[in-house]
Amino acid sequence: MTTPVSNERDKRIGERDTRIDVLRALALLTIFVDHVPGTVFENWTYKNFGFSDAAEAFVLISGISVALAYGTKFKPGGRLLATLKMWRRAGVLYIAHIVITMVVIALFCAAALFAHRPEMLTMINIEPLMKNTPQVLLGIVTLGHQLGYNNILPVYAALLLAAPAFVLFVSYRPVTALIVSGLLWLVAGIWQIAPPNYPEPGLWFLNPLSWQFLFNIGLAAMLHVKRGGRIPINPWLRGAAGIYVVGAAIWVHSPLWGQITWFNLPVVIGGFDKTFLSLPRLLHILS
Repeated sequence: MTTPVSNERDKRIGERDTRIDVLRALALLTIFVDHVPGTVFENWTYKNFGFSDAAEAFVLISGISVALAYGTKFKPGGRLLATLKMWRRAGVLYIAHIVITMVVIALFCAAALFAHRPEMLTMINIEPLMKNTPQVLLGIVTLGHQLGYNNILPVYAALLLAAPAFVLFVSYRPVTALIVSGLLWLVAGIWQIAPPNYPEPGLWFLNPLSWQFLFNIGLAAMLHVKRGGRIPINPWLRGAAGIYVVGAAIWVHSPLWGQITWFNLPVVIGGFDKTFLSLPRLLHILS
């Protein structure tokens, strides 16, 4: 026999938790504000108060979202369908990225033509397109050439492509899966391994081999909770996290901020590099 209370509880369990959508939307809005330099709003965003910024928040929340959307569906008999849905989502993100890239290029070209601002065609990595059009167009399509401030969707799409393998791994060996993910982050950071740019030299600005660790931490934690587990609150760990957050807020407004690395450690351990998600940035978003 069911009661109104149990029916209401079951209904809530089946509903989408829109709080995660609100947080992810706030992260995206913050990324937008940070990418419009010179506004008063930029001085009050998350990046001004610590080592990480809204990109880390977005990737962590995205890992949690993937677990909420696909985690409970990734069971024997449903894994193929769940995998195809994740890959379809990655395809949608890829198309969105290409469309946004073309719109941004068109906006800068319009400003150069109609506002007589030719210098606009030298900004945010557009200049190579003007000088080497066939190769750069190929690079845009293959994600080897990304405009400045247009790097978050490629890394998210890449993480979604790999997500089915990690969900399967974490379903059977959660601790081992996170250790492997962490080792991949460490190796990629120490040896500077990342997808290459094309045709320009360099690497992806947001390296998916590094950022997968943060994504997978969020994914594994939410999968654990969705499957009946709990994440205990340790007062000592919570206190340490609070001290770290306050210390980071002070650090970024001191002469210490801006150093490439400390104590001759690899940048991924002792620095603040965003491409390879250095340890201080990773610890800050987790704190």
